[in-house]
Amino acid sequence: MAQVKLILSEDVPKLGHAGDLVSVKPGYARNYLVPQGLAIHATEGRIAELEHHKRQIEEKVQKDRLLKEAERDRIQGTAVEVAAQVGVEGKLFGSVTAMQIAELLAEQGVEVDRRRIDLKSPIKEVGEHTVPIRLHRDVSAEVTVVVKAANAPPPAPDAGAADLDDVVAAREAEEEARAGSDDEGPPPDED
Repeated sequence: MAQVKLILSEDVPKLGHAGDLVSVKPGYARNYLVPQGLAIHATEGRIAELEHHKRQIEEKVQKDRLLKEAERDRIQGTAVEVAAQVGVEGKLFGSVTAMQIAELLAEQGVEVDRRRIDLKSPIKEVGEHTVPIRLHRDVSAEVTVVVKAANAPPPAPDAGAADLDDVVAAREAEEEARAGSDDEGPPPDED
């Protein structure tokens, strides 16, 4: 299949950095990169202008990097807490996703695009997890996601049997105490 040559105007993860000349499939260029303003078509004239654009793009990247470093200082060490339904052994019934983390950060006044949250796989266990956030190609921050149980986990099979025996013994003791306090007994039936 034919490839289309583009000049990236912004960093695109797993593709290249701003100012790079890349070849991509036509659909990716037509449907995503060009409409989003992430790249422009590489014509002969634009390739000649690339050196000039590289200087402009590099200045833009440096300014953006400074802004992202300030944002990193604000975000670094932020902690969010998630309450989730938990099964036996602290495993979640669902999972905590990048979208949920982005929403929790937004509630704390930290706006982060969910695509920038570098979650390798959804979180599926109770505990404290460190999650990196890619703010810039050279700048990243880490937030702490604390996953807690929203429900009490069901008792383990062995512990449940012992607890059940204690409950049954307590009820029997209560019934014996009540029976001992009723000395008279029930009134006789009169027919």
